[in-house]
Parts: sequence; structure tokens; C-alpha cells
Amino acid sequence: MNVSYHSNGKLLLTGEYAVLDGAMALGLPCRLGQGLTISEHQGDGLVWQSLDHKQLPWFETKFEASELKADTLKDTTSGIRDTLLHILQGAIALNPDFLHKLQGHSATSELEFPRDWGLGSSSTLINNIAQWAEVNAYTLLWNTFSGSGYDIACAQNKQPLTYQLEGTTPQVELLKFNPPFTKELFFVHLNKKQNSREGIRRYKKVVANQQHFLDEVSEITRAVAACNNFANFQQLLLRHEDLLSETMKLQRIQDQLFPDFKGLIKSLGAWGGDFILAMGTDRIREYFNSNGYSTVLSYDELVL
Repeated sequence: MNVSYHSNGKLLLTGEYAVLDGAMALGLPCRLGQGLTISEHQGDGLVWQSLDHKQLPWFETKFEASELKADTLKDTTSGIRDTLLHILQGAIALNPDFLHKLQGHSATSELEFPRDWGLGSSSTLINNIAQWAEVNAYTLLWNTFSGSGYDIACAQNKQPLTYQLEGTTPQVELLKFNPPFTKELFFVHLNKKQNSREGIRRYKKVVANQQHFLDEVSEITRAVAACNNFANFQQLLLRHEDLLSETMKLQRIQDQLFPDFKGLIKSLGAWGGDFILAMGTDRIREYFNSNGYSTVLSYDELVL
């Protein structure tokens, strides 16, 4: 008998970087995510297959029982196989009984979005494995990788949310965030995937937990979550962009790539890649398509 799990992808509307140090962030769970199907197979060990959004295999391997039992966690910088084994061993460390569930089984992981889109291929995988192993997904994330955990909150919920770390405890509040101007909001892929670890390293180097910065980001997040006026919404996000630009000592993506765009552009997540939010003009698709950016998705197409 097959058992299936599913986790939602994520976008971070406010609070990028600052959420790591306890600022409140606004997360948007996505309609596209990742599934995981478990079935029995003849033999020992675990057979793994990863499918992309076109149902084509892009990674296949088998883990022997002796590897899964190993006490030493694998290095996640060594490649896809070792990263996956690192997560599985982390889950076993949290629930030793999970080792028995792994053996004699096949696992098929299926992405619903292109691998370079940055919607949470790792977080959705971790949350799916955590469900399978019956362990806490936040703990599994922090034991095997790093990050704030907002992407796990998005993976587990089907509506916008605020996320904040109080010490090491995630505080998640579900929102009825459905402003009347969502038809004016578009997500544009920048044709490259940003390495969030590099962005986090830069943030840690230049910011170093400035409380006034964190407080201001939280204040903006609360205001955005309650905002129903499009002009005010844009002003809040512009303030957010300016604050991050000044703090991180990075040029705003609009100034860097789209200085002639008539509306407002906000970076999302790690600055410099993946998705941006574009708003404020009737010809958004036409503008970005003509500039070589073919992936332009409406708010309703992407956000739950």
C-alpha cells in the first residue's frame, strides 16, 4: 500500500534575512510544492527516485541499511546523495524507529515547480521526510541545515502567515491576507537561482543583530499584513526595500536591473535571484517578457 505526503512551496513577502534574528516575517505558502510517495519493494535498504515538475527522473539512488544506521552524519556539501542521506540520518536520530520504516521501501519525490525556481525544494523535502518519520520538521531542519524555519511553516499551512522566532520557538499566526489589489501583484523569476546560504553569510557579517533594524522590519510586516490600500502597500514595501538596501549595503534590484520600470519591484528571499514581486502597472507581463524574463505569474496563480 502506498502512503503519500505533500508540502507547500514558499515565498517570503517581508522579513528576508531579519527573520533569522527574530524579526516578524510574512510568508506566502504556494500552490506548487513537493510530494513524496512511499511504497514497499523487494529487498533491503531504501530505493529513492526524484522526479522534476515534468515527471522526469533527475536523481536516483539506493541506500543500504548499513549507511542509514551510520552514527556520523554526512557532509551536505558533498552532493545530492550525501545531502539526502544527511536528512534521513537526521530523522533517524530523532526517531530511531524510522530506520525500520525505511528498509524495504521505495520513495518517490515529485517536485511541482522547476528546480531553479527557489520555492522550497529543500524545505518541502525536509517537511515530507519529517511527516514520514513522525518527527518535528523544525528540529529536523535545524539539526541538518540552518535557516529561520519560516519555509517549514509555509510547507505545513495553506494560507498566508506571520512567522517569528522567539528564542528557538517558532510563532506562527495564520492570516486572512487577501487584499483587494492582488490582481496588481505579479511574481517574476529572474532566470537564476540565488544561493540563500551566501546571502545569509553576508547578512551575518554586516548586520550582527541590530535591534532597531529588527523592530522596524517587524513593524512593516504588521502593517503589510493589515493593509488594504494599494498605494500604502507599495509605500510599505518600498520602505522595506530601502531599509534592507541600506542595512545590507546592496543595491535595490529595481535600480540594478529595471530602472525604467514604471511601478515598484521588491526582492523576495535572498536578494539577487529567484523571484521578485512586481506591482503597479497594467503591462507587467509585456514589460518583463520583452526584457527576457518569461516566467511572470499572477498572485492568484502562485499563492494559496
